[in-house]
Amino acid sequence: MNKIKLNKEDIYPSKVVCIGRNYIDHIKELNNEIPKENVFFFKVNSTICDKLIFPKKFKECHYEAELSFLIKNNKIVAVAFGLDLTLRHIQSKLKQKGLPWERAKAFDNSAVFSEFITFNKDINKLGIELYINKKLRQKADVSLMINKPDDIIQEVLTFCSFEDGDILMSGTPSGVGILNIGDVFDCRILYEDNLLLEHSFVVS
Repeated sequence: MNKIKLNKEDIYPSKVVCIGRNYIDHIKELNNEIPKENVFFFKVNSTICDKLIFPKKFKECHYEAELSFLIKNNKIVAVAFGLDLTLRHIQSKLKQKGLPWERAKAFDNSAVFSEFITFNKDINKLGIELYINKKLRQKADVSLMINKPDDIIQEVLTFCSFEDGDILMSGTPSGVGILNIGDVFDCRILYEDNLLLEHSFVVS
């Protein structure tokens, strides 16, 4: 099974639970409707990766930066920077037909994570920044989320269980775009505007 790192320890998540359309500006960016209830999809263990790899079978792939949380006993215990890779052209066709998104979202290596670090402070004070080739592309904080992380967890538990070590990806802000081989991604998580975690990827 694929693994993530928590304070240098190997963790093997059974799944990644993702929420879509959780930032107003991103919804507008893709010309989607604001959902009346949470939009969920799942990424299986084979999607988990610690490298940013362009899916060579496809001509185009988009990045989506997300605050990502490690779950234990149905609570958040750690945080990481996550990238939800998306085959947008395929997703758009699936949405038009009212079909599930997994073909566009759950391909191998499509859930990319920095190392997780233990977190037991106020989630509402977390923010995220993504720089690509030194230019700021995505920036947001929890206050801009439609559904906050703890509320998302409670909603998931109405129909699905979390195994200890599972991951919650909490949605992406506006600024998504095309992944290019050779791009340098500098990823930051902030707490009260202070740097909490920093990680860099180079697209291979």
